[in-house]
Amino acid sequence: MSEKIKVLHIVEAFAGGMISVIQGIVNNTNKSFQHYILFNIRKESPKVPEDFFKKDVILIPARHLIREIDLSEDIKAISEVKRTFNNIQPDVVHLYSSKAGVIGRLALNGKKVAIFYSPQGYSFLMHDCSELKRKMYYIFEKICGYRTSMSVAACRGEYILAQRVSKKSTCINNGIDTKELDRFNLNVKSESKKIRVCTLGRIVSQKNPDMFNRIAQAFPDVEFVWIGGGELRERLTSENIEVTGWMTKEKALDKLLESSVFILTSYYEGFPLALIEAMYLKRCCIVSSISGNVDAIKDRKTGYICGTFEEYVDIISQLKENGIDNNMLEAAHDYVLNELNQTVMAEKYEKIYKEEIERLRKTVSQ
Repeated sequence: MSEKIKVLHIVEAFAGGMISVIQGIVNNTNKSFQHYILFNIRKESPKVPEDFFKKDVILIPARHLIREIDLSEDIKAISEVKRTFNNIQPDVVHLYSSKAGVIGRLALNGKKVAIFYSPQGYSFLMHDCSELKRKMYYIFEKICGYRTSMSVAACRGEYILAQRVSKKSTCINNGIDTKELDRFNLNVKSESKKIRVCTLGRIVSQKNPDMFNRIAQAFPDVEFVWIGGGELRERLTSENIEVTGWMTKEKALDKLLESSVFILTSYYEGFPLALIEAMYLKRCCIVSSISGNVDAIKDRKTGYICGTFEEYVDIISQLKENGIDNNMLEAAHDYVLNELNQTVMAEKYEKIYKEEIERLRKTVSQ
């Protein structure tokens, strides 16, 4: 492997946590890799995506790789992926999110190339669509799982799901840029019992804004903040909720640091980077009992896990009365520092990229 290893990343959901995952890989792999990114521009996508990546990363805007299922656009997207692949001739193709996972694997069927697929939250887990659609998404995943790609789960819980749809699966935990976060003030005044609660992300069904609103209504004397925006903004009706709208990552993290408690009420997640960042920034984390969340949080050791509305209310009530346990915050911070940083993540991706390239070369030569 004397020449640079060319990696083509294909992503439809080019915003938020997905950008952070790709950024963590391409900015932290060594100089033997050349990265290309074929991406869809969403409303939430950064206006200057080049600012997120090293100068030698080549960005390619996609015209037809859209979120919605649209037969005409999806056929064009398959052609677009094929054309991009033929122009670059990459050694590795890495697909992110369910839509890119399906389009990419259909487009590259039969190609002798190392293909990796990172679902970052399977679409068949969605709550904002019909059961029929969820079954259809599962079938798509199952069919694509028979391809020669390797599924890369973002956490242990997602790995269990990945094994259901594809025998060829592995797990690499998402990581965050801890050095980037070190410039923020990490201190929480443990002697203060006054709490402020926030969450961060799109206001969509996945994040369960109804539960967030219900919890806020139970504590009219507590400030709640939703950092972000989205189509379900009208669900947040409680008068003590502030909705910030879309913010740059730096401003969003500054806003997060104004709160002492981070809450995540999601129905499903991959491995939520906002949660990992909140843990590193020493916010007290309270999360729903779903895959992804429970892989990051050890209940009552690095945060709190809730299965019901009553449990959220009970924990917040305890925090109001007794204050926040600084030992728990330190334990969460140290866990992220040692296990969930981007350097570790990138090293693991380097290894599996090279191993799969070598395996394919041996197969071809036999």
